[in-house]
Amino acid sequence: MKSPLESLPVFHLGPVPITQAVLTTWAIMIVMVIGAFLLTRRLDLVATRRQAALELLVTTLDNQIHETSGAKPVLYRSFIGTLFLFILIANWSSLIPGIEPPTARLETDAALAVLVFLSVIWFGIRGTGVGGYLRSFATPNPVMIPLNMLQSITRAFSMFVRLFGNVMSGVFVIGIVASLAGLLVPIPLMALDLLTGLVQAYIFAVLAIVFITSTVEDGARHPEDPKSPLPSDKKDI
Repeated sequence: MKSPLESLPVFHLGPVPITQAVLTTWAIMIVMVIGAFLLTRRLDLVATRRQAALELLVTTLDNQIHETSGAKPVLYRSFIGTLFLFILIANWSSLIPGIEPPTARLETDAALAVLVFLSVIWFGIRGTGVGGYLRSFATPNPVMIPLNMLQSITRAFSMFVRLFGNVMSGVFVIGIVASLAGLLVPIPLMALDLLTGLVQAYIFAVLAIVFITSTVEDGARHPEDPKSPLPSDKKDI
């Protein structure tokens, strides 16, 4: 079995090597775009079963965002929902014979972690301005600025390591068991791997929303009182 850290190119697009993880990622993005278009192209006041199921998913996502962070879901719904669905589909792509989930590769998980890191900056500046975002590093007091700046990097790194370790280990174990015991024995492990994939997608999305909203919250507080309430009512959804 090849090393989980090794990525062999399928072909080259000019000087750029294209691996199976990249191809699978492109396929997942295409499926998500087409699926979103087909599911939302005909929305009516009287919901069909398809629309009712879609509204239930959106409501569940909104409730989870609000319960986790207290923030208004509309600001973060698109990013967090897309992030969760992509990771979930990527994790579950291992069900297709011959397909290795992109999230079992270092480069994919690193890219997702970088995306969350940049989104914290984007939403922080968008929500409180450049000054508010920079002020968030001074919470609870300016002495913590170096540690808070280091934390912003290490927490993204921890997300990347957690996702890669859990998904890769599941694929690795199933591959070993299949090679030693045949095709039917690993089925219970595959079911467990599906549950792990769902949990990992959920954890990654929850951590992303917590990091984003905590940065916005810290930047929105009064600089002289780190414990002062936010200027907006966070209880309104």
